Amino acid sequence: MRNILIIGGSRGIGNEILKYQLEQGNKCHNLSRTECQVKDSNLIHYNVDITKNELPSIDTIDSVIYCPGSIVLKPILQLREEDFISDFNINVLGAVKTVKHYLNNLKKGDNPSILFFSTVAVTQGMPFHASVSVAKAGVEGLTKSLAAELAPNVRVNCIAPTITRTDMAQKILRNERIEENIASKHPLKQICEAEDISNMANFLISTKSNKITGQIIHVDSGMSTLKI
Repeated sequence: MRNILIIGGSRGIGNEILKYQLEQGNKCHNLSRTECQVKDSNLIHYNVDITKNELPSIDTIDSVIYCPGSIVLKPILQLREEDFISDFNINVLGAVKTVKHYLNNLKKGDNPSILFFSTVAVTQGMPFHASVSVAKAGVEGLTKSLAAELAPNVRVNCIAPTITRTDMAQKILRNERIEENIASKHPLKQICEAEDISNMANFLISTKSNKITGQIIHVDSGMSTLKI
């Protein structure tokens, strides 16, 4: 049995990861502001706001998965400094806080790893993404820096998805016509599902990815690298 710590495992991609890990018989610790609907004897839920609350003590950890994110899409003239600060706090400082709190215990884990999440918008310039792109670029920088610092003991990777069908994206994917329009901009003509991203996440924290660290892996229907 492995011990998986998921920050933000009650919804979306984090919840898909959590459910898979429980199905594998692993123990999951979920830190989230919202109660997890999944019930399992191997699941421990902590009601925590990562930006405000103290983090609980967890002695045994094999992988840390930091899922919190934000989608603040506005023209630059409508973005306030507070928007940039909020996005940075959620995406970057929350991740830093998590790593600093649990790193000593993680180093003692079995095949220890850390996984972050970015966005395709960091490498593929997109209008109205200034705030979230700045924050997620910080996450990518943190990924590579920590991967170098913690090698060879702890692997650190990051997934950069395109827009994914989750609760967070509902305001954007609000009707079928918009979904079709967004899908058409991707080479594979498909919007990602949460399971598409969680499949990569589960691989990256497994022994099957023992030689992968310091990578920003795009699961984005080809958007970041192809133009067809």
